Amino acid sequence: MRFEQCLCSICFDDLPKTRFHEDPENSVEQLFKGKVQLQAASAFLHFSPTGKVQRMLHLLKYKNERQVGIYLGRLMAEDLMVTERFSTVDCFLPVPLHPRKEFMRGYNQSQVLVQGMQQKWALPSVGKGLVRVVRTPSQTRRSRLDRWLNVKEAFQLPDPEKLRGKHVLIIDDVVTTGATLEGCVLALAAVPEIRISVYTVAYA
Repeated sequence: MRFEQCLCSICFDDLPKTRFHEDPENSVEQLFKGKVQLQAASAFLHFSPTGKVQRMLHLLKYKNERQVGIYLGRLMAEDLMVTERFSTVDCFLPVPLHPRKEFMRGYNQSQVLVQGMQQKWALPSVGKGLVRVVRTPSQTRRSRLDRWLNVKEAFQLPDPEKLRGKHVLIIDDVVTTGATLEGCVLALAAVPEIRISVYTVAYA
């Protein structure tokens, strides 16, 4: 059964949307204020440990239900692409997994989200624009400082010139403390004239 058929119209209407996109003071942006320079940041849904968003993301990340990610990506794009603050985005950049972790899982869930977004928002993906060179332990149950120390040198840019002058939208599944995304932004900040925004499925 395709995932769209599993999410009934009542459940769809009840999705806990954040409505953050046009608010420069939203909770996601506050995570990065004073730490890294962003054009904008937002999340599509609110996350709760026992809610439907958690269940969808669990299916995507751990149960090989990539169709869930495609479906969520389409919804994410529809919700964001009409907003003024994100109207100049040039390309998507999924948060990379370490190659060994991606091999073991069989896919990168952030890349699957981007594939879904591209079905509605025809922008290129620069999936190799950033690489994860350190295989970090799970971020679950870590403090913000521990999360930051865990990822601060995890990302590298193979070819910064390819992203020169671009407005890059980083895509990830959940933002909690923002440490992983902050690591990505710091790596990308070395690119001349780059503009960086952040968008996730959920804000926890």
